[in-house]
Amino acid sequence: MLIFFIHENTNAQTPINLQSAIDIASKNNLTVKNEKLNAEYQKKLIATSVDIPQTNITAEYGQINSFYNDSKIGIAQSISFPTVYAKQKSLQNEILKISVLNIAVKEAELIKEVSEVFYGLIYLGEKKNILLKNDSMYASFLEKANLRFAKGETNILEKTTAETQRGQIAIQLNQLRNDIDILQLHFQLLLNTTTIFVPSADNPKLLFNATFDSLAVSNHPQIKVLLQQKNISLVNTQLQKHKLLPDLNMGYNNQSIQGNGADNILYARSYRFSAVQLGIGVPLFFGAQKGKINAAKIGELISENDYRIGLKRLTIEYVAAYKNYQTQLQTVKYFEDTALPNANTIAKTANEQYANGDINYLEWTLLINNVVSLQSSYTDAVKDLNQTIIDLNFLTSNKF
Repeated sequence: MLIFFIHENTNAQTPINLQSAIDIASKNNLTVKNEKLNAEYQKKLIATSVDIPQTNITAEYGQINSFYNDSKIGIAQSISFPTVYAKQKSLQNEILKISVLNIAVKEAELIKEVSEVFYGLIYLGEKKNILLKNDSMYASFLEKANLRFAKGETNILEKTTAETQRGQIAIQLNQLRNDIDILQLHFQLLLNTTTIFVPSADNPKLLFNATFDSLAVSNHPQIKVLLQQKNISLVNTQLQKHKLLPDLNMGYNNQSIQGNGADNILYARSYRFSAVQLGIGVPLFFGAQKGKINAAKIGELISENDYRIGLKRLTIEYVAAYKNYQTQLQTVKYFEDTALPNANTIAKTANEQYANGDINYLEWTLLINNVVSLQSSYTDAVKDLNQTIIDLNFLTSNKF
């Protein structure tokens, strides 16, 4: 009983709505987790902004000043000009900001992908329901056709046509089930969970109420990343300029000087003398650094162009998506207001006329296939509309 319970629990399917699926994916998805780790990694690197070179410690012993053996201990330190460290820290802070913005980009992409797979499974489920209903109808007529054929009331054509139609439906159902299984695996991968969640929606059709706004894409995370890249390029240029400033050198020496000093006093080895050393490193050969500055300025131009290109590309995608949305909305409205009611009328009339003997089986088949085609086309139209709405929500950073 325990083994049976575990098996049933493992294979149980749990319905889930879109928002819950997005919440689980945002929490568990490994791609988003990696981006968050990268932001934490960049945060830790801020401490490396003040990268002071190693301290140089020296010791000497021997005839340094006279015939007597003396000892000398020295410590020296060189540092870049203080503003260099300030600019390096500023640059690392800007890099941290872009890492945080990249998290928002990955989350937006994840929401889009989860929504696409979610409504992709809803779409395949609708297709499956149409085929199952059609299969059930043909199964009933095939049973009747076999009885009529056995009694000699009809010829072989009606029986074989019904068998062929049902066989084609079986092939389509088999392929559809395979597509559902593959897409379900993708859904589980996005949510990164062992629970088998099955999409559930009150309405297979998404709603979109936002009005057209060509400036809506300016708040997209990808645009914010490109804008932040401009800031990074600017700070990097400032850093390269500050690296032309001189390095600072400091040192301290402590040593013994045995013998008579300049003041005619005899000094023993135990007496120590100290000295402080200060200096600057003058950048006489600055051609390489000048090259880095010029390259950084070109980097600013590149980041500016990338920003303009990205903004224009997303704006064009948004305008195109909104136009598609308006067209597809009209198409779906046509099916709901006209085509589907007509399909229901055709199906009802065809069944009545066939039952009354006013039309034969082949005529009934053509009419029913037309009905199924209209229902399937409506499902395709809803799928295209949903995809366009998902694209619009992604481009405008709207929540579902």
